[in-house]
Amino acid sequence: MKKTFESMTEKATFEYARAMGKQAKAGDVIALTGEMGAGKTVFAKGFADGLGISETVSSPTFTLVQIYDDGRLPLYHFDVYRIADESEMDETGFEDYISGEGITLVEWADRIQDMMPDNTIWIRMYKDPEVDMDYRRLEIEDTVD
Repeated sequence: MKKTFESMTEKATFEYARAMGKQAKAGDVIALTGEMGAGKTVFAKGFADGLGISETVSSPTFTLVQIYDDGRLPLYHFDVYRIADESEMDETGFEDYISGEGITLVEWADRIQDMMPDNTIWIRMYKDPEVDMDYRRLEIEDTVD
């Protein structure tokens, strides 16, 4: 199933992601793609809020994965921007996370596309300053039944 969400503000993107977080189920894998500044981390923050996570969520650019476990489900938040080769992901235990009892959210997921499971929910984020500086279009492809 494919759908599109258009946002005119960071808050709207956050709230959309929050609603998705409230509906998320154990084992969900969320892949975020988009250029720098497209709103991936804003989405991650909203999604975590929807899971009831009270910790401050930031992009784990230098640690690759941040685990948040104070919500209704654990959130495994990856940022693979700095990954040079997919083999680096083996060191993180990525396979264990995506098959675990929590939710895996991956920023820059297109860099490890071949490692993403078939049931991944892909969210491609676009900005268009000609529409508005804060405008974002999210294209969601959900292959989960």
